[in-house]
Amino acid sequence: MTDTIIITLTVLVLLAYLFDITSQKTRIPSIILLLFLGWVAKQVSDMSGVMIPDLSAILPVLGTMGLVLIVLDGALELEFNRQKLPLIGKSTGTALISILVISFALAGAFRHITGTDYQTCLMNAIPLAIISSAIAIPSAESLSSVSREFIIYESSLSDIFGVLIFNFVLTENNPGIHSVTNLFFQLLLILIISFAATLLLAFLLYRVKHSVKFIPIIILILLIYSISKLYHLPALLFILLFGLFIRNIDELNIKSLREWRYMENLKIEVSRFKELTKEMTFLIRVLFFLLFGFMIDTQNLLNKETAIWAVAISAGIFVTRILYLWLMKLPLKPLLFIAPRGLITILLFLSIPASSTLSMVNQSLITQVIIITALVMMAGTINTKKQTDKVETDNTFQE
Repeated sequence: MTDTIIITLTVLVLLAYLFDITSQKTRIPSIILLLFLGWVAKQVSDMSGVMIPDLSAILPVLGTMGLVLIVLDGALELEFNRQKLPLIGKSTGTALISILVISFALAGAFRHITGTDYQTCLMNAIPLAIISSAIAIPSAESLSSVSREFIIYESSLSDIFGVLIFNFVLTENNPGIHSVTNLFFQLLLILIISFAATLLLAFLLYRVKHSVKFIPIIILILLIYSISKLYHLPALLFILLFGLFIRNIDELNIKSLREWRYMENLKIEVSRFKELTKEMTFLIRVLFFLLFGFMIDTQNLLNKETAIWAVAISAGIFVTRILYLWLMKLPLKPLLFIAPRGLITILLFLSIPASSTLSMVNQSLITQVIIITALVMMAGTINTKKQTDKVETDNTFQE
């Protein structure tokens, strides 16, 4: 039995690796293939009579680890300097506008149909309003460096803003000035924690001479993230800031750091750390979507009642995206199509208290929206040739 499980897992992961390699040429999002692969594994296990224990408790754990690693991996790819400020500003604007507009519009629709209080409706709407960095970032590999950076910033910030707003709605029954003040204090605190953690982990990267040092650092990052989350701090913002700081530590305006004679050695260690993070991200992401695909119920997937809502919500997502990309004076192609829902949507959906769930926002609806938005992304990018880094493209983000 043990050998069978090991063989099955290794074959599935190797197939996922093959999907990941070929996705840049086929333009088929790996999430579609991973979900299908997990679903096929479920059918095979049912037909063969193999008893699989309940794995639902593992899904949030894998999802949280995957989210942290994906945002960290994306942040480690980003170069930060003054020239990037317009790009960051526009990606921040699109991420925030998207979440607010879609969340409030969906909440209004849910309230009109169900008659439930607005806070509960908003809680159920927010997961559907967030772009999944777990899908968007890998899918942006074939884009120009500027478009890829925009997608990394936008999807990562979408995750962060989404989690912040979701937790705010979840915990604040009577929001007021005190709540807003508390939120700004939390943001300031997480900025200080991120800066301090960057200096500490940069020191560890250079000073630790043991053959094993990157895994303990990643575990320490997960620990800081979990403790921050436990105290309702914007923990995902810590991950993004840490990745940006450690990737661009030589850009920090600290004279002693800039003139540190071992800075070049530190850059080499950061590069090695980035490589390990990328490989761990791949493994956790694959396991998460394989497991989610394994847990998909065929009847729920083909649910006609939720399918109508899923199509309507997906259409609303892309119509809204057209409007705010136009508002920000950004190119529609290919940015319009890269607005998938995925890992963060599932995690927040699972975080909604049982007493606050709406019957119409269920696993069927979530799965269908994820698949539809991924298919739209595939259809929109499948004929798009690899972009080149042209000055004209860069200027679009500099205006």
